Amino acid sequence: MASTAPRSAHSAFTTLPLVDISGLSSQVPEQRLASARALGRAAAQAGFLYVTGHGIAPEIIDRLKRRSAEYFNQPMAVKMADYIGLSSNHSGYVPEGEEQFAGGGIDHKEAFDVGFDYLHSEGRRPMLGANRWPSMAGFKEDIQAYYEAVFNLSLTLFRGFALALGLAEDRFSRWVSTQPSQLRLIHYPCAPQAPVDRPGIGAHTDYECFTILLPTAPGLEVLNGAGQWIDVPLVEGAFVINIGDMLEVLSNGRYLATAHRVRKVAQERYSFPLFCACDYDTLIAPLEETFDPEQPSPYQPLICGEHLYAQTVQTFRYLKQRLAAGQLSLPDGARDLSSFGRKAQES
Repeated sequence: MASTAPRSAHSAFTTLPLVDISGLSSQVPEQRLASARALGRAAAQAGFLYVTGHGIAPEIIDRLKRRSAEYFNQPMAVKMADYIGLSSNHSGYVPEGEEQFAGGGIDHKEAFDVGFDYLHSEGRRPMLGANRWPSMAGFKEDIQAYYEAVFNLSLTLFRGFALALGLAEDRFSRWVSTQPSQLRLIHYPCAPQAPVDRPGIGAHTDYECFTILLPTAPGLEVLNGAGQWIDVPLVEGAFVINIGDMLEVLSNGRYLATAHRVRKVAQERYSFPLFCACDYDTLIAPLEETFDPEQPSPYQPLICGEHLYAQTVQTFRYLKQRLAAGQLSLPDGARDLSSFGRKAQES
């Protein structure tokens, strides 16, 4: 039976909740349910939380960090040979200034984007295809190992969120097989002389269902229910999880996407988010089990991959240029940037 708990806006939290999710891997249904309920409470309270008990081997994380630092330490000309605008599935190197979120600010970071490595020639989509891998020895192997480990964690979390909402345990995970879920390797260079209010990433919500984030230094801030920006310090051994646009829709607003940003960093910083989506053609709409007969849903259906693609087109310079030149078009019904979360509900 679905949960009948009322819709919950975020609280005026000042620290993020922490959830040990090891119980989600238990063979005992009661233990999985208990962990799922803790996960759901944290998601409803803040839309952002720490998780421990994830089971990802430290050596996989260490190789990710070392290989990323090695990659970004290369000359710009070498990195630009992997420029994302040369790819067929939006993968590759992202130079500083390539992205621009709602509000018009320029992000001060560089990145390398890796998607699900879809090697088949049939069924490709704008965000689904073969990755553009750099020539650096060991890069593909180390980054793929991390992608696969965190993707498996995402399936565990999909099952946990389903249980927390009172749904069948595989209600979401059955929609995740060849997903346009993207891993970003993000590098924030230290800039001691930069203005205090210079953004690393401007305020935004994430487009997908949820994000699994591994940061290496402070700098992340999230918006609480009182409209205050709250620091997110590092917690040893923990990932940061945040709700995105699509899980907000699927849960009919039980979980709201949380606006967040990265402010000026006082030290060199790396950040590794996996943006967890459903398969490209999945219809994202409020699930029937979440309906309240006395309150119509404010959410209109959207197609997972089309929403992701539309938001990406409105963010990346090379795609905006193609849009302006008539070389591509937005999907029908494309939403503006920042169309979900607390700020969207108040507008």
